Amino acid sequence: MLKNILKIGLILVFFLGSCYIIYKQEHPKEPFQIPKFSIKEISKIKEKLELQVQKEEEADNYIGKLIISKINLKEKIYPIGDEKNNVEKNIMILQGSIPPTEENSIFFLAAHSGTGPYAYFKDLDKVTKNEEIKLTYKDKEYYYVVKDIWETSKDGDIEVIKEKENQLILTTCSPTNKEKQLVINCIKKES
Repeated sequence: MLKNILKIGLILVFFLGSCYIIYKQEHPKEPFQIPKFSIKEISKIKEKLELQVQKEEEADNYIGKLIISKINLKEKIYPIGDEKNNVEKNIMILQGSIPPTEENSIFFLAAHSGTGPYAYFKDLDKVTKNEEIKLTYKDKEYYYVVKDIWETSKDGDIEVIKEKENQLILTTCSPTNKEKQLVINCIKKES
């Protein structure tokens, strides 16, 4: 939202600048008056914007973030029942996941690859074995190491061998074969 406010501000500045240029062409001898704001008025505007940003952040009920440094990924994840837990707009927790807060967890995350603003896993194929992946979930941090990477048929099922350790499974469409999907199996690091 802050980005949108900044965009609107820039558009407004551009618009006012254009209006000024047009005005000066029509009234070249009239001096331009810069509007004056008091520090008190500026402070009120700043407080209002900060409050708006805070309200938006509070309304965003994400439960964690997936962080993969190698591919510059740091994205929010939402609860399974939330409308934002949707592969069309975010990284999605798949049904059947056992969250990392549980014993013997297996947490499945899926996202689009390819192009577009919601292709969060577009560079997932650049992740290699032994890389570290960080997951924050319900205010706790979990670290995983990539153990296996493979491709499987895109038929709606992901066959994964359940490890003794807690697992994080990342999946997306294969970047090289439209009939396959990429699967990355990660094992939780011991503390």
